[in-house]
Amino acid sequence: MSPGSWNPATVFQGILWILLGLSLWSEPGTASLPFLMDSVIQALAELEQKAPVTEANHPASVWQLSAQDFGSHDLLHHFLLEGQSLKTTKLDPLELSPELRGLTEEVTRHGVQGGQEYGVVLAPDGSTVAVEPLLAGLEAGLQGHRVINLPSDSTATPPGARATFPDVGTLVPDVRATSPGLRDASPDFTSADVRAVSPNARATDLNVGAAFPDVGTPSPDDQASPPDAKAKSPTTVDSLLVVTLARDLGLTFLQGSQTRSHPGMGAEGCWDQLSAPRNFTLLDPDASPLTTAFLNGALDGALLGDYLSRAPEPRPPLSHLLSQYYGDGVAGDPGLRSNFRRQNGAALTSAPTLTQQVWGTLILLQRLEPAHPQLQGMSQEQLAQVATHATKEFTEAFLGCPAIHPRCRWGAVPYRGRPTPLQLPLGFLYVHHTYLPAPPCTTFARCAANMRSMQRFHQDTRGWDDIGYSFVVGSDGYVYEGRGWHWVGAHTRGHNYRGFGVAFVGNYTAELPAEAALRTVRDVLPRCAVRAGLLKPDYLLLGHRQLVRTDCPGDALFHLLRTWPHFDANVKPRSARRAFRRSKRKPPPVTLPATNLQ
Repeated sequence: MSPGSWNPATVFQGILWILLGLSLWSEPGTASLPFLMDSVIQALAELEQKAPVTEANHPASVWQLSAQDFGSHDLLHHFLLEGQSLKTTKLDPLELSPELRGLTEEVTRHGVQGGQEYGVVLAPDGSTVAVEPLLAGLEAGLQGHRVINLPSDSTATPPGARATFPDVGTLVPDVRATSPGLRDASPDFTSADVRAVSPNARATDLNVGAAFPDVGTPSPDDQASPPDAKAKSPTTVDSLLVVTLARDLGLTFLQGSQTRSHPGMGAEGCWDQLSAPRNFTLLDPDASPLTTAFLNGALDGALLGDYLSRAPEPRPPLSHLLSQYYGDGVAGDPGLRSNFRRQNGAALTSAPTLTQQVWGTLILLQRLEPAHPQLQGMSQEQLAQVATHATKEFTEAFLGCPAIHPRCRWGAVPYRGRPTPLQLPLGFLYVHHTYLPAPPCTTFARCAANMRSMQRFHQDTRGWDDIGYSFVVGSDGYVYEGRGWHWVGAHTRGHNYRGFGVAFVGNYTAELPAEAALRTVRDVLPRCAVRAGLLKPDYLLLGHRQLVRTDCPGDALFHLLRTWPHFDANVKPRSARRAFRRSKRKPPPVTLPATNLQ
């Protein structure tokens, strides 16, 4: 075969199956490289460099390297992604260097056990990502948007069988065609099909609120409502959504419905160290497998799989694609990167569609494995109710909430003394700007450094117990936990017990924060807090200058705040300043930096 006839898609397919197959040999504790996304990208690049051109069409599946019986997880994967006679490049996983081989053996199988989370890596944006659903999404995307017909009860393959699957639907001929599982998009491929607005865009350039779909308050057509008696059960599923999100959402909430417990979703955790992470400990020892890291990987897999299925040939090498996605943006689009996975995920599929996908996945599992302990005896109505509940929680509690980096992620030092608990819910949200640092932070490294700098200033110079703010919002798409939801802050003198203090990183005297940051504070963060019972539904929003004699949060930002919902225009900055006068004599004008919070 000549180099000109090399098909990169078959090579990529073989590479992914090698990485997924290595998970079957996993022996925890054997890897020597740090658990970083950069290490995974390095492994992909090494495999891509060694892909033989002359054997590009030789069929090979790394699943044949192991005699391990298929469990329900792998049976579904086999049905959806290996049922067709796909051709892949024959690659030897032993060609990886010992360090990369040890890494891939440990990170390609996700699990939660004993308060520890396995199969996750630290990405450059500060997020933790499960590798297994990411790879599954890439594999599904390379095959195109496959619409899979659900098998009837009589044709479902028995557990453990490795026969062909006659009920697998045909592959969509045009890979640019949109699967029923995803929102409609233009047939002409562009990275803007699923994208967020560039984080550097300012509110002066965009209509505030028009940039992202309002995932927390979907339209009536998009809300996941319980199916009525006329609801038709799904007859097809989308393989991309099944292997990334729908399967695990359905099974986790199915177990919760049977044990009458609420499956926790979106648990965060802490790495043992950030420079060379090895162990990841969950902040909630009883967390379900639907951790933030797993959902991050699932969303990344769905988004990148969607991108690959639409991309014209030749597709980019996977190592390049991941480097861009976890870097400055795919194909130069800063909106299509991991920092904005929740916004892009909300644009990718609607709640009703995802409900159908979860429901269809449970039906498929029930038919593939009739003796499945969780699915045995479950009616269609019960499966539909599980799917509705799972989708509602995922849409509102995860997609509808901001991504918040916990204190350990930015390197906070411990609180000095004993924190005072807040009496929740609170009735106010106080908006600040940091003033110093003045430039907006647009990367995790810079935002984390700013957080550490502010904490040192507040503790060592001001003599406070901790960083003063409840939360700090960067221009990198993330919120950074300060004192958090449960402890009294030091942000608005005389009012710290009554409200949360949220600060934008930067000086907004003459300009505005990034649009994504503005939307987070105006809509997403308070809506999520109200849903969780942390903030009263009728809360009031105030600028710092309305309560304390200061120019914070800057003239430009404060003028914008006055147009926001929940803004309390009855509290005037001038009257707030008069309340702090020591005498009838008017004091000279004073402008304090926003860091002078108390």
